[in-house]
Amino acid sequence: MAEILYSSTRGDKSKVTASQAILKGLAADGGLFVPDHIPHLDKTLSELKEMSYQDTAYEVMKLLLTDFTEEELRYCIDHAYDSKFDTEVIAPMTEADGAFYLELYHGKTIAFKDMALSILPYLMTTAAKKNNIKNDIVILTATSGDTGKAALAGFADVPGTKIVVFYPKHGVSPIQERQMVTQEGDNTCVIGIEGNFDDAQTGVKKIFTDPEFARELDEKGFQFSSANSINIGRLIPQIVYYVYAYTRLLKEGRIADGDEINVVVPTGNFGNILASYYAAKMGLPIKTFICASNSNKVLYDFFGTGTYDRNRDFVLTSSPSMDILISSNLERLIYHIAGDNAEVDASYMKKLTEEGKYEITPQMREALKCFYGGFATEEATAAAIKDLFESTGYLIDTHTAVASSVYSDYVKKTGDKTVTVIASTASPYKFTRSVMQALGKDDANADDFQLADKLSEISKVEIPEAVTSIRDAKIRHDKVVAKDALADAVRSFLYK
Repeated sequence: MAEILYSSTRGDKSKVTASQAILKGLAADGGLFVPDHIPHLDKTLSELKEMSYQDTAYEVMKLLLTDFTEEELRYCIDHAYDSKFDTEVIAPMTEADGAFYLELYHGKTIAFKDMALSILPYLMTTAAKKNNIKNDIVILTATSGDTGKAALAGFADVPGTKIVVFYPKHGVSPIQERQMVTQEGDNTCVIGIEGNFDDAQTGVKKIFTDPEFARELDEKGFQFSSANSINIGRLIPQIVYYVYAYTRLLKEGRIADGDEINVVVPTGNFGNILASYYAAKMGLPIKTFICASNSNKVLYDFFGTGTYDRNRDFVLTSSPSMDILISSNLERLIYHIAGDNAEVDASYMKKLTEEGKYEITPQMREALKCFYGGFATEEATAAAIKDLFESTGYLIDTHTAVASSVYSDYVKKTGDKTVTVIASTASPYKFTRSVMQALGKDDANADDFQLADKLSEISKVEIPEAVTSIRDAKIRHDKVVAKDALADAVRSFLYK
């Protein structure tokens, strides 16, 4: 099998192995690591349909993580996708109202981030051993709500690691915040910032690309890496569940081998939908990538006009994990549609930093014809939850509802009846108040945990352990800092 090496989207000519890319997280020039080519699946879809989630994961990941041995990779997979998921199939699908909802929220923190962040700590520690790393690895992460808790759960008390998570203090749901601030583990640190997710993400990227800080850390026995989807070790495991979903449809006779499907992905930072794009490049027959945005519709506008423009008001919505105006992983797509041209990508990213926007060429827009952008207002999101529950009894969260609403609009506009998979990215219990409001059952006097009890009564769905376990848990992290004080906050945690 040909070795795959990784380089920066912005032109750093040095190539690194998969394990080195995972350890670094972000390239030295601020770019994201991309593979030198995207390999094709070497098992047929008919062969893959007979495999478990774990075996499917191995067949996909071995092709992109070529410097991991089979023994190393299977160890990582088997320890990631085990009884910490509350369903044996890991990523089950439910058919509702003409679409297949791929449930990616059966892990420890009831959000799709568990699918990748359950394995990343194993990939990271294996990579450290392979590369004879003696420093402690400091995972530095910005979160819009879900990545933070999933990363904390994955890295808590993992020897040789520390983890620092920044989140927008007033930009996550009460359950999301409670999950993070009650996190145990001597190596964990959670800090709220007075700003939004983009402020947190920008601050983290600034730290990553500060060579003085890197030298300072190295002298003290530390080095940074990332658990955000900018890390290729986050992105590659996400490819797996699209392949798995297709092969389940094939196994159940819903499609024939080679039939195209559509995928609908509620999208913020663009990592989840990019994973489906990579799956297609590896040979999965996907016809249309339906990118679903909330009221922060920067991606909807981009796919409609070819101009990416973050110069707009930041809107707090009921789907906070998508409240993002700088979609980091879009940079990888820009790199690819520019013909894997790092110089072109770097020029666009420079414009984004300096002017807040850029416009791609007509030729690049042509390469995006397989993408469809849609968005859902707050009213449409709530209606999607209510309508689906009342017509089918199936309950979805606010982020999945954005995707459901956009898909409904897509079918009305296009008449396209292609079999469709909707990425269901979080449990409705993570956003109890918003879901209860959508159902017309909100109680202003009840807290989010009391609302969870009521939601369970209405839906006949048991409250996940991820929620019950934090109801009375002790708050361990209460630090809040200004958006320009992230570096000092990291120092105060590491050097204490």
